[in-house]
Amino acid sequence: MSQGVEVWSSAAWRGEATDWLDEQLTAAGTKRIGEVTQPRLRPWGTVLKALTPQGPVWLKAPGPQTVFEVGLYQLLQRVAPDQVLHPLAVDLERGWVLLPDGGATLGDQVDRADLVEAMVKVLPDYGRLQLDLGSHVDSLLALGVADMRAQVMPQRFEEALEVAGRFVGRYGDDADREVLRRLGDLRSTVAGWCDQLSGATLAPSLDHNDLHPWNIFGDGSGPARFYDWGDSVVAHPLSSMLVCLGFLREQVGMDEQALRRPRDAYLEVFGPTAGLIEEMELACRVGKVARALTWERAIRTQTHEEAGAFARAPLETLESLLRHDSSPDLR
Repeated sequence: MSQGVEVWSSAAWRGEATDWLDEQLTAAGTKRIGEVTQPRLRPWGTVLKALTPQGPVWLKAPGPQTVFEVGLYQLLQRVAPDQVLHPLAVDLERGWVLLPDGGATLGDQVDRADLVEAMVKVLPDYGRLQLDLGSHVDSLLALGVADMRAQVMPQRFEEALEVAGRFVGRYGDDADREVLRRLGDLRSTVAGWCDQLSGATLAPSLDHNDLHPWNIFGDGSGPARFYDWGDSVVAHPLSSMLVCLGFLREQVGMDEQALRRPRDAYLEVFGPTAGLIEEMELACRVGKVARALTWERAIRTQTHEEAGAFARAPLETLESLLRHDSSPDLR
């Protein structure tokens, strides 16, 4: 399974991928109209787009660190068919998945002023998907989804510190070195958080790990479908709110009062809201370690120059642990 920008940008790879795409369309009783385009080419994956009489289709080829997404689509289709795109074809050996077009995303269809109400409606759908997947954790791990369950997170914290240390050693300044030192002092604290989370009410499930309105299909008036699962991890389910609520606050501009409604609508799927807020905050705090490693996975094959500002992302994500010891900054 050859992968990487050099491979994906070659005429030979595109020709092979186009041939496979055409074969799958023929098997599905349709055909391609016009040329295949390559709207996205990144070190961590590429996407080809083709038009058909029924609408666009998308061939996604994830990189080696996220190729689990191909098999994950098959599992999601079996377990939660109403909440995900159904792949038209999958090639596990090559690491390719052919997806139908999902239409416009929630972020593209709903004005920012109406996003609170839309998220109140769609987040319970996501919570129910997580509950449905709770009994499939072994299958998720077998697919290669990263294990970020509470019991392994002290070791994951060591891995994240090592990642941050490499960056600081090569490119950091005195302020970065001080941050790294202070993070190292958090070892016992992080271990305590993880131990507490191990005894939490809710069992592990799939955390999308990049849940925001532009990764959700629908307009909030009916069932939502979720996509772009390449950042997923197996973790405490409520850690999903780390990115979700952080995005709504920082990118959309929702204040804390507005955020309570979608948060509570989501939590109600799992049980009485009051009893789960503290558990969610703890899961999100520990989830920052997983998020730092997800950033590292995304930029692993890039040079420092290619990664640009994202080169600092693992360190900056860990640094947020220092700012709020008891109430996590839900970035």
